[in-house]
Amino acid sequence: MSASSPPIVVFDLDGTLVDTAPDLIGALNHVLDREGLRPVPLAAARNMIGAGARKLLERGLEVEGRAVSVGDLDRLTADFVDYYAEHIADGSRPFDGLEAALDRLEAKGHRFAVCTNKLEWLSKLLLDRLGLTKRFAAICGADTFGIAKPDPTFLRETVARAGGRLPGAIMVGDAGPDVGVARRAQVPVIGVDFGYTDVPMTELKPDRLISHMRDLPHAVASLSAA
Repeated sequence: MSASSPPIVVFDLDGTLVDTAPDLIGALNHVLDREGLRPVPLAAARNMIGAGARKLLERGLEVEGRAVSVGDLDRLTADFVDYYAEHIADGSRPFDGLEAALDRLEAKGHRFAVCTNKLEWLSKLLLDRLGLTKRFAAICGADTFGIAKPDPTFLRETVARAGGRLPGAIMVGDAGPDVGVARRAQVPVIGVDFGYTDVPMTELKPDRLISHMRDLPHAVASLSAA
């Protein structure tokens, strides 16, 4: 891409592009049930999402007061991933207005990538099931480069794989790791306030804050012109 090309827009996945909470918490509760533990209510568990399957399980077990060995956590994580992969798009849906926003941005020459702490193959499977894969020049997960957000190398490598330029990139996310990776990579960040975070996005102070995907094109345009 040339220096004059519109900025590449890099998205987090869970809680930013797609409301994945129903299926992630469904998989968590499947594992908890097999362990004889009570289910975690969806509304209470949404903010436990965002750091990968293993961390979600750890948080779910903590809620139930259960401590497990590393070996048991490995086993439970494998069970979680197997179940989740089979049910990955049962209830998960793109956030309202996403595809229209991508259409508008694409018409302006923007390209897109995904930078998520979800496993790459699960990310691709989810986006395939939702018919969104073709939208993205690169889809990178925590296992793609062996690093995760907020490590800035993850964002740099994602942008490079998508054929973009880091100085012309914009990050879009719903939580601290997204703001953190953007700050460390020295790129602007748009925060969404409808995702999964235990710290309100307003407190994380993104460069722009949106409450609906319809507002994304304007936010991107304002950062592109800054």
